[in-house]
Amino acid sequence: MAWFYLFLAGLLEVGWAVGLKFTEGFTRLWPSVWTVGCMIGSFALLAFALKVLPLGTAYAVWTGIGGAGTAIYGIFFLQESRDPARLVCLALIVGGVVGLKLFEKASA
Repeated sequence: MAWFYLFLAGLLEVGWAVGLKFTEGFTRLWPSVWTVGCMIGSFALLAFALKVLPLGTAYAVWTGIGGAGTAIYGIFFLQESRDPARLVCLALIVGGVVGLKLFEKASA
C-alpha cells in the first residue's frame, strides 16, 4: 500500500507543479485552490508512504515521478521541446525511479 500512496503522491506533485503555472502568482482563485490542495495531498501521501518505505528511496521516487510527469505534461500540453536529448534524460529519470522500486527493501 505504501507504494500506491507514493505513486499517488507523485501524481499530486505533478498536479501542483502544473497548477503553479496557472495560478499567475496565486492571483487566480481556483487554480490556487487546486494547487494548494494538491500540495497538501501530495505531502500527506508521502508522509504515509514514509511510514514503511526508506526515506531516500521514497523521496527520490516522489521527486522523480513529479519531475518526469511535469516535463511530460509540458511536452504534450504546453508544446515544450521534444528534443531527443531531452527525451533521453526523461527516460533516465524514469529508469532510475523503476530501479529504485525494483531494488528497494521495505522495512517491516
